Amino acid sequence: MRYLNTLLLHPDPAVRAALREHLAGVDFVRVLGEAVTAFEALELLEHVPYGIFFLGLDLPGDASGFELAQMLSGRRHKPALVFLAADESKAFAAFELGATDYLLWPPSGERFARTVARLSQFRAHFKEIPAPAPWGDGDDPDEDEQTVQLPLGEEEEDRFMKALSQAWAYGTTPRPVEIEKLPITLDGRTVLIPYTQIIFVEAYEDYSYVHTAGQKFLTSYRLKVLEDRLRQYRFFRVHRKYLVNLEMVTEIASLPGSNFMLRTQGKTRIELPISRRRITELKRILGL
Repeated sequence: MRYLNTLLLHPDPAVRAALREHLAGVDFVRVLGEAVTAFEALELLEHVPYGIFFLGLDLPGDASGFELAQMLSGRRHKPALVFLAADESKAFAAFELGATDYLLWPPSGERFARTVARLSQFRAHFKEIPAPAPWGDGDDPDEDEQTVQLPLGEEEEDRFMKALSQAWAYGTTPRPVEIEKLPITLDGRTVLIPYTQIIFVEAYEDYSYVHTAGQKFLTSYRLKVLEDRLRQYRFFRVHRKYLVNLEMVTEIASLPGSNFMLRTQGKTRIELPISRRRITELKRILGL
């Protein structure tokens, strides 16, 4: 019997306890953890090869159940997602994000049985993240070489593809031109955001929010990765939490206590702090 490791992600402990009772009799489900926030779930996923997430729509913190689904959409071994909701208003959006089921809570026994049937179908084609293969002990000099395969995250894949394209083009003319757009996974598809439309990037734990004039996108890129990628396009790290497009900056203001902030253009004026140790370099770049 192959089990599907299952995570219960919901802010209400009573809901998590009831889920455990519902799942106790399901022979292919093994509950291996509970979480309250999306980022707790992602942290657990780094250590446990989960095959199922039962998750609420509204989670504490800055990421909802839908935003977590967006972050998981680019994974090769994406777990089944069973959303728990109070009404059907967001069912269509959930299935657009690849949900296995959308369950009104609390469910009847018959309705939960249908969820279990769907998970059973999912199990038939779900490929669990392989366990690490044991390394050889080095005693046998004729031991066959092995290739270790590791799943790549969004930022690792981006770096790998960039390095691969550079290696492929080595010694050829002309060199490939990088497309000046940032790929972001959203609702099961990849959105390409032109660098010129990005106003600033905001760090959040190990992730980043990319802000445009009318929308913000949660991505799995670390701020340092985006800083390295966008520096040549006149993006500047004004603060440990903020990377800003200098083409969008309209004003630098002095504040009490030798502090500074900058303002950006657009219908909604955005103010971002500038750390003291970065103001000198920023003035140099701007020729002040």
